[in-house]
Amino acid sequence: MKKLKVILSGGGTGGHIFPAIAIAQEIMHRYPDSEILFVGANNRMEMQKVPQAGFKIIGLWIAGIQRKLTLSNLLFPIKLISSLLKARKIISQFKPDIAIGTGGFASGPLLKAATQKGIPSLIQEQNSYAGITNKWVAQKVNAICVAYPNMERYFPKEKIIFTGNPIRRDVLQLSGNASDAKKIFNFNSTQKVLLVIGGSLGSKRINELVSANLNFFKKNDVQVLWQTGKFYFETYQNLNSESVCVVEFIQKMNEAYTAADFIISRAGAGSVSELCVVAKPVIFIPSPNVAEDHQTKNAHAIEEQNAAISIAEKNLEKEFQTQFLDILKNEQKQNSLANNIKKLAKPEATSAIVDEVEKIIAQY
Repeated sequence: MKKLKVILSGGGTGGHIFPAIAIAQEIMHRYPDSEILFVGANNRMEMQKVPQAGFKIIGLWIAGIQRKLTLSNLLFPIKLISSLLKARKIISQFKPDIAIGTGGFASGPLLKAATQKGIPSLIQEQNSYAGITNKWVAQKVNAICVAYPNMERYFPKEKIIFTGNPIRRDVLQLSGNASDAKKIFNFNSTQKVLLVIGGSLGSKRINELVSANLNFFKKNDVQVLWQTGKFYFETYQNLNSESVCVVEFIQKMNEAYTAADFIISRAGAGSVSELCVVAKPVIFIPSPNVAEDHQTKNAHAIEEQNAAISIAEKNLEKEFQTQFLDILKNEQKQNSLANNIKKLAKPEATSAIVDEVEKIIAQY
């Protein structure tokens, strides 16, 4: 069996990291003897999440541009040059068959260095609004895998392949009994569970909402599995109880998804793609603080198919309890939402991306 050498980069947030891990897992599934190396940004979450997934990672001294004048911004040109030089050294030493980028700070220097050295390359764009890193490297890569139509606004049309967003293997292979999964989190196996995932770093607004409604959930016999994110865990960890499990980050999402009867989530492209596969009733609370307000567009696209509920942050106090009770008390609506969102799933996306990886390698 062929042994591949693959270098991947994607980071900053889970929305870039987990697609890269999903691609790496699929490559290893097809080619178990392959050697895979990740390149990330020092002090970002990929430096923990990638090793936890079983892969080696090297860090670059790189960070994004801030919107205001900061020391970090003044250092950006130096960091970029340093990262490009280190990326070139990594490429020269590792000698990959292909370089793959999924966006994020480190992905730019890595893909730039790879294409300059003539290494075959592919990028994957999760969102309907292309990130600055992927736009920067798009002209030189061999293929661009996307999850939304009309991406020729950002990328060369002839390089675009519509695949959908990659899904981690443990999510694709959801199995097991919900009652058993609830016991993992010390919950009562006969009561409903609400899973709250406000993004890998956490959402201040969603955490405030959950905190304010703990008595409401308890009154309605709903247990809460609450991922606060790393920035907010210390604030809320004292709210742990028999019916509330507060965690910074959920490592085994397959267990959490299996235990969940309902889900509250942000509406990043990766989360939306994953939740379509999970097929549980979802309330999306899109972040309004993202480029082109793309999370709101993502959430509305699902809501228009009667496949989820979307509530704007500004309307949470007015609408949340009513909307949640409407789902909680209506089993027919629960089934309808779950069935409709499942129809939008693209479970073969990761496989389709790795098909493209194989095609590119075969040409060299």
